[in-house]
Amino acid sequence: MPFKKKRSRLLLEEKDIKILENIAASRTESYSKVKRARMLLGYARGESISSIARKEQTNRPAVERCIDKALSGGIMTALRDLPRPGRPPVITDEDKAWVIHLACSKPSEQGYAAERWTIAQLAKHIREHAIEAGHPALSRMGKSGLHNILSKVDIKAHKTAYYLERRDIEFEEKMAHVLVVYKEVQQAREGGAHRQGNHTVLSYDEKPGIQAIANIAPDLAPVPGEYAAWGRDYEYKRHGTVSLLAGIDLYDGHVLGLVRDRHRSREFIEFLSMVDSYYPPDWKLRIILDNHSSHISKETMGWLKGKPNRFEFVYTPKHGSWLNLVEIFFSKMTRTFLRSLRVASKAELKQRIEKYLDEVNAAPVVFKWKYKLDEVMV
Repeated sequence: MPFKKKRSRLLLEEKDIKILENIAASRTESYSKVKRARMLLGYARGESISSIARKEQTNRPAVERCIDKALSGGIMTALRDLPRPGRPPVITDEDKAWVIHLACSKPSEQGYAAERWTIAQLAKHIREHAIEAGHPALSRMGKSGLHNILSKVDIKAHKTAYYLERRDIEFEEKMAHVLVVYKEVQQAREGGAHRQGNHTVLSYDEKPGIQAIANIAPDLAPVPGEYAAWGRDYEYKRHGTVSLLAGIDLYDGHVLGLVRDRHRSREFIEFLSMVDSYYPPDWKLRIILDNHSSHISKETMGWLKGKPNRFEFVYTPKHGSWLNLVEIFFSKMTRTFLRSLRVASKAELKQRIEKYLDEVNAAPVVFKWKYKLDEVMV
């Protein structure tokens, strides 16, 4: 008894045959699509599945799947890959949530000494505790897989980004007070007046920890065609530090400075005495400064009682030292003078800083505040 085919014949119209022949002869279509077109043409011509499989160097189930798709959905269905459910993800959303939770905790909370995870340490912790935590799919977690999970939610557990918390509940009010002072100075200068009445405004702060650094070997001067920059030995010697107490007059740019070993209340009082002597006795002296303990100490307040109506302090808010214009002067001083300075002793450092202040005052620069000043109404 002859073998009877169980699968139906594939009946193709002329247009379907032409489509399949074009695809089968194409050099631009995908290889899998060309291969399926040849399978369908062969079966429609009466070739057996086994012969088609040998000709296309594949197996019978692959040919049968292609033909069954054509019989049930047409040749276009057979030529393309139908969406398949695929293998379910090994790492579930619950697994990923546990990883993210760990990354958002500190290693110290998990019994380690460190305060921040490294990728390697976090991956190791996950491998060691995955099964007991009910996440066996993570028992082989590596650094690459961990990085992929964390990068999708933009978590960098090994990094620290600093922020500044405003702990001064009167921050906005104090900032506004400082800006009003800057605005008054600006209006006076724009109006052509050198000052507005018998008063002045000083922006004051301390610059502590200025190091007296000495060379071990002498500097080498540049040599045209050979060395473009100064040469300096890497080794150096420290002779201690000094503090600069400085106030810059916001009207004319004159800097009053005091170089001392420390910046306690007694040094601050010494600075105030210098300011008191520099300006006419009938002037009002307004000073913008921060909340350093020496500025509000009993010693300072006691000295100020002996100078009634002479000084007015305008305090910047806590963590608001950037509002003080003298910080710009200190920044410029560091970049242009202190960065390359070498001295033989602390006494020489004091002398050089005092000379620098004299040079600044020979051609003073008026520093101007601009940030948010247009919003200030006086």
